[in-house]
Amino acid sequence: MIGRLRVALLLAPLVAAPALAQDDTAKAISSEIFDAGKPVDYAFGAFQRGYFLTALDLALPRAEKGDAAAQTLIAELYAKGLGVAQNAERAAGWYELAAKNGDRLAIFELGMLYQEGVGVTKDRERAAELFKQAAEKGYIPAKYNLALLHVEGIYAEPSLTEAAALMKEAAEAELPEAQYDYGSMLLEGAGVPPDEKEGARYIGLAAEQGLVSAQIDYATLLYLGQGTERDLEGAVAWYRRAAEAGNPVAQNRYAKLLAVGEGVKRDLEEAAMWRALARRQGLTDQALDELLASIPAETLARAEERARFWPSPPPDNGVSAAAPETQGPVLPKPTDPQNAPSKVVDPAAGNDDAAAPPDQPVAAAPGEQPDQPKTPAQSP
Repeated sequence: MIGRLRVALLLAPLVAAPALAQDDTAKAISSEIFDAGKPVDYAFGAFQRGYFLTALDLALPRAEKGDAAAQTLIAELYAKGLGVAQNAERAAGWYELAAKNGDRLAIFELGMLYQEGVGVTKDRERAAELFKQAAEKGYIPAKYNLALLHVEGIYAEPSLTEAAALMKEAAEAELPEAQYDYGSMLLEGAGVPPDEKEGARYIGLAAEQGLVSAQIDYATLLYLGQGTERDLEGAVAWYRRAAEAGNPVAQNRYAKLLAVGEGVKRDLEEAAMWRALARRQGLTDQALDELLASIPAETLARAEERARFWPSPPPDNGVSAAAPETQGPVLPKPTDPQNAPSKVVDPAAGNDDAAAPPDQPVAAAPGEQPDQPKTPAQSP
C-alpha cells in the first residue's frame, strides 16, 4: 500500500545558536548560500545558521511589505517554535499571506496544516486544492501528495495513471518516498506497465536514501531475485540495516537468516537477540521460536540480556548472565529433548508478523508497526 501523506521539512535549521543580531554574520552566511552577484538575503542567512530572532527581525519589515519569502520564513519560525513560542495559528496566518503572494512552499505547508487540522479547521478538500496549486508551481513534495490523492480518489480524480505520472516526477527528483512508491507501482503494474527490473531499481534508490520500508522491500527483492539478481548476502545486509534502525519486521527476518545461516554465518545467539527485539514489538513467529528454544539456557539468557540493553551492550559486572527464574523463559523451552526441532527451519516457512505475512515485502516506516504487504513474493 502506498504510504501516507508526508510533511516535507525543507528549510530544516541547523542546531540553534544564540539569537544575536549581527548583520556581518548574516551577510557572511547568506554569501555562502547565494552567488556573490545575487542580492544578499540577510534573514535567510541568519535562519540557516540558527540566529532565529535575528532572522525574525530582518524578515518582519520585508514581510509587512508583502515579501512572500520573508512571510514564509516567519511562518516557519512560528510553525516550528524556532526562537519564538510555537504558535500554529500565527504560522497559518503567515503561510496564508505568503500563499496569496505565490510562494509555493507556503502553499504546500498551508495545505499540510489543513490536511492535519493544525492551526486551522481541518479541511482535506482545501488541502487538496493547495497541493494542486503547489504542484502546478513545480513543488516536488506537493506533486507527491497530489499523486497519493489520485490513488485515494476522494479529493482528487481517481486515476492510477495520473498518480503514476506525478509519482514518477517526484521519484526522478530523488524524493525517497516517491522512489519507493513509484517502484512499488512498477512492480504491481499500477497505473503503469509492470516492470520488475525498473521497480526494483527505484526501491533500491529509496533504500540507499535511508527509507527503512524500502530497505526491507529491497532486501526481499534481493532474497527472491525479483527484478534483480539473487543476492543473499545483499539481502542480509539490507535486512540488518533496517533492523538496526529498530524495525521489527527487519529484526525478525534478519534473525531468521542468522538462525539458518543463509547469506550469513549461522549464529543462534545473535538470532535470539534480534528475535527478542522483534518479539518485544509484538511480532509472533512460532516456527522461529521453536527453533531457538533448543538453545542452551545460558546462551538464551545472554541473548535476552543483550536485547534488553540494545543498542548499547549490557553492563560488564563480572557476573555471568543467568536464565530467567521467576517469569520463566521468554522463548518456549522443550520439556523433553524429543520436542526440540530436529532440522533447520526454512526461513520462508515462519510467520514474522501477523499484520504483514512473511511471504511478502512490507512497507513499514522507521520505528512504526509494519504496514500491509505490497508484492506477492516469498521472503524470509
